[in-house]
Amino acid sequence: MIQGVFEDMRSYKIAAIPADGIGREVIDAGLEVLAALAGHDGGFTLAAERFDWGSDYYKRHGVMMPENGRDLLKGFDAIYFGAVGAPDVPDHVTLWGLRLAICQPFDQYANVRPTRILPGIKSPLAGVGPAELDWVIVRENSEGEYAGQGGRSHRGLPEEVATEVAIFTRAGVTRIMRFAFETARARPRKQLTVVTKSNAQRHGMVMWDEIAAEVAADFPDVTWDKMLVDAMTMRMTLRPATLDTIVATNLHADILSDLAAALAGSLGIAPTANLNPERRFPSMFEPIHGSAFDITGKGIANPVATFWTACMMLEHLGERAAAARLMAAIEHVTADPALHTPDLGGHATTRQVTDAVIAAIRSMQ
Repeated sequence: MIQGVFEDMRSYKIAAIPADGIGREVIDAGLEVLAALAGHDGGFTLAAERFDWGSDYYKRHGVMMPENGRDLLKGFDAIYFGAVGAPDVPDHVTLWGLRLAICQPFDQYANVRPTRILPGIKSPLAGVGPAELDWVIVRENSEGEYAGQGGRSHRGLPEEVATEVAIFTRAGVTRIMRFAFETARARPRKQLTVVTKSNAQRHGMVMWDEIAAEVAADFPDVTWDKMLVDAMTMRMTLRPATLDTIVATNLHADILSDLAAALAGSLGIAPTANLNPERRFPSMFEPIHGSAFDITGKGIANPVATFWTACMMLEHLGERAAAARLMAAIEHVTADPALHTPDLGGHATTRQVTDAVIAAIRSMQ
């Protein structure tokens, strides 16, 4: 009988890459919570393997991760990522050497960033609550402004030239647009806003608009509209209830999702999934906050974003009941102002929030 129970148990391998700064603190907290959840649920197990890649690794070896790093990750079901960046290492080295070095080769082209106001947390927007701000931002994650195309000539001379070429392909835009429409279709309001800057960027962004209209024809049940990115910032702050699902380019969605997190209360609560929807490669899950070296080691980093990120990872793995249980535990904890970390105006520590979420999980039937 016991043997049969273990045969039925689902098992997942997770690659944990805490990386830099508070990434180590919040990933440690996240792994604790996941272990408690797996033990409580009883239907699955999680085996996490840690990789010490990041800025410290770079200082020792001259690279952010080993040459065979991606090969080591291919056998995992998901990647749980902390944050990358250090004050004494150039940002482009850390980003391109680790995060983008995983996202792009693994074709994690759909970056999904849910945003809503959690219980007990106040938006800086007066009179705006959970009913008015509940969004999903879909970010094209493989090309566009972060394609890495361009260069510099005549370095150091007065006539130095630097180019940053945004690459938009019909295949890349079409697949993210279809993903966004499918995401919108799965939500109650079935509403999508396509964000571009096609008045000024008359080639790539006009193609985005055209492909949006083409794809929309396959989703007659989804209501959609278009916004220029500058006008979108005003709509997010002045008319948040008019938005639901949003799709934008790599750069535009990167900026808008940080604004969205701030409007929901803090970057410390905002999660991200970097998805390879076809599942040819493992997907990667991370909080959207940075490495925050100003608070590293102080024990006050908000782990909620990392916990919510774990919910997204569990949903991707098919463990929807466990994801829902974890989200309920998170909401139970955020509802208590005494458990708010300093980014939310409180005095709670990472340890206190983690312990409270674990206790909430264990108290659930």
